[in-house]
Amino acid sequence: MKYKVALFSLFIFFLSAFQLSDYFYIPKNWPEPIYDFSKNPLSKEKIELGRLLFYDPILSKNNTISCTSCHSPYSAFTHIDHALSHGIVDRIGTRNSPTLMNLAWQKSMMWDGAIHHLDMQPLAPISHPDEMGSSIDSVVDRLNSLKFYRKYFYQAYGDSLATGEKTLKAISQFMLTLISANSKYDKVKQSEERFTQQELNGYHIFQKNCNTCHKEPLFTTGDFANNGLPNDTLLNDLGRFKITRDAKDSLCFKIPTLRNIEYSYPYMHDGRFKTLSQVLMHYTSGKHLSKTLAKELEKPIVLTSNEKVDLIAFLLTLSDKEFIFNPKFQFPKELISYKTKE
Repeated sequence: MKYKVALFSLFIFFLSAFQLSDYFYIPKNWPEPIYDFSKNPLSKEKIELGRLLFYDPILSKNNTISCTSCHSPYSAFTHIDHALSHGIVDRIGTRNSPTLMNLAWQKSMMWDGAIHHLDMQPLAPISHPDEMGSSIDSVVDRLNSLKFYRKYFYQAYGDSLATGEKTLKAISQFMLTLISANSKYDKVKQSEERFTQQELNGYHIFQKNCNTCHKEPLFTTGDFANNGLPNDTLLNDLGRFKITRDAKDSLCFKIPTLRNIEYSYPYMHDGRFKTLSQVLMHYTSGKHLSKTLAKELEKPIVLTSNEKVDLIAFLLTLSDKEFIFNPKFQFPKELISYKTKE
């Protein structure tokens, strides 16, 4: 009897592992994730709850702004129709929303690294007066008042009572599933496809000029750098200096991933560039020299017009359409019926 129970338990373990592989995996030749899954073990039910919460404007003060208001799946989980994030009652934030992908490999969150743990990240937009303008306590009160969410919390945690910790960890679980690793670049690396000559030329240019900061395979180091952007006098955003108060961090911002860059315009922390051509123009002829400029950028980057075209051709191989259009990441149909009954 004990033998049968042990076999059944082993079967359940492997079944669970198989199911979770549909939600999270470590791509081949990638580093180990930074996120500590032992403190928030993934489950199908928690991920589904997190997806509901991610798309539900119930997180905002007036039920008008959801996470996806600034992080749409179709733009690599950022926004594309304006430079700066928009919040409740048409308030405008101070930065361009970052993309959301491969978050298990990120050491810190936000352009200035103000948040050091993914589980805590949603607190920032929820409580920001120009974004969601609410509080985690208010969100929890509203969730507990709804039969719809009591059911999903019970399925996820075995207890229908919503708490701040459960809410944040569920959202985090959904965001952890946002893995992008199936672009043409990835397929080339797996010997499934080949670069065109133009893409290959661009790849060599990238390796020579960009790879130090946008390191493969994540296409970011996760560090902070001053990339030579002149300070916007209206926003006067000094980047990481706001957090550390260390002069060497002035005008330093988190290095964003280049994955899915085709979909994630406008570019930079303040969305000042609308096209990749404008970005390359900045790096080749528009850098502002300052004391904290990244050492990698002190030497001029010289590219011909053809080389710029080749580099962009390579950058487009980082587009992962399977990620952008993955139905598991999009609006959950369960919210439609729930919202209709409200």
